[in-house]
Amino acid sequence: MKVFVRTCFIAILLTAVCGVMDAQQTAPAPTLTLADAEQMAIAHNPSISVAKLLQLAQAQVTRETRSAELPTATGSLTAVDARDGTRITAGLLNNPSVYDRAAGGLTVSQLITDFGQTHHLVKSAEYQAKATLNTQRATTEDIVLAVDQAFYQALTSQAVLLVAEQTVAARQATADQISALTNAKLKSTLDQSFANVELSQARLLLLDAQNAEQDTMANLNALLGSEEDTQYSLADRSSAAPLPPDNAEPLVQMAFNARPDLAALNDSYQAAKQYSRAEHELSLPTVSALGAAGGAPVRADQITSAWYGALGANVSIPVFNGFLFSARAREADLHAQAAQEKIRYLRELIARDVRTAVLSAQAAYQRIGVTRQLFDQSNLALDLAQTRYKLGLSGIVELSQAQLQQTQGEIAYANARYAYQIALAALRFQTGQ
Repeated sequence: MKVFVRTCFIAILLTAVCGVMDAQQTAPAPTLTLADAEQMAIAHNPSISVAKLLQLAQAQVTRETRSAELPTATGSLTAVDARDGTRITAGLLNNPSVYDRAAGGLTVSQLITDFGQTHHLVKSAEYQAKATLNTQRATTEDIVLAVDQAFYQALTSQAVLLVAEQTVAARQATADQISALTNAKLKSTLDQSFANVELSQARLLLLDAQNAEQDTMANLNALLGSEEDTQYSLADRSSAAPLPPDNAEPLVQMAFNARPDLAALNDSYQAAKQYSRAEHELSLPTVSALGAAGGAPVRADQITSAWYGALGANVSIPVFNGFLFSARAREADLHAQAAQEKIRYLRELIARDVRTAVLSAQAAYQRIGVTRQLFDQSNLALDLAQTRYKLGLSGIVELSQAQLQQTQGEIAYANARYAYQIALAALRFQTGQ
């Protein structure tokens, strides 16, 4: 009885597992368009999340710096039980008396002027916050470009996989036909061997295409911010590809105005200039005001008033600190000059990359037409080779060569179509569109 129950349990478990596997195999893959992929990456890619958090953190630095311009209020509660006649006699130049008391009060301090130092520090923090915001935009554009490239690479791999599957089916049909003819003594075993070799090569092509398709899909899932190995059905809904631009110079100027990474460097340079001005003003005086008020409802007899209040001003004038301020000012000047040189260097890189992207797009567009002609001619050559082989006018070598060229032509055409889309995506990125 126990053996029967155990057997039934195992059978039910296997049935359930097989049912789940069948459901997974038959479930249709979710459809994914390029626009959907970009939105998913923007929402879930961790690099974009990190950039957003850093931008929010930098915004708090501006508030921290501006706090020096605002009043500071401190409340105090003090209770003292002192020995009669006690004075603090060690560690200080004066001997203040200590009286019994319980008191509370409020101290308020306010910076009157430091002759622009804090103002320039605030402006520097504001420019740095803008730079971080533009860095966030640049990170988003980097991820969008990577998603576009991964999407079209996955489309390419799927197209190549389809070609490989069709090639295996065609070579299998040819091998079966030649095998039947060989068995009927109408073809030689050499023909059958060549056909089997071509079939094996097609199967190797299929294995490579399947592996490439899995690799590109894994890369796409990683860019989408997903830990799952989701197999998408990619939908190429892009309209007819536009013609590549003829002149790169207008695009170079467009990139100078639109690239967020260049804008971030410009903001960082402005932040460095403001910080340098603040460092030069360290040697100027600082004027501040201080007010205090409170009361002592419980106090010793020596404290005659139940409340106190005072208001004063203080001027702090730097005299000498071992050339610290001059060194800090010089350091800030050098950092500002370095930031300016970074801008010049990036502008040179942008001009080069835009021109290179235009040339790459032009070449990729031309390859579409050439590979299309190659594909059409290879189809025609394959039809002629098959006809000649069936009529006995050519050998298996000619047919095999025609099949190989047809497969290569179809793969080249698929690669060329999506390579042009990748080139256009790179051009959009380089021009900041």
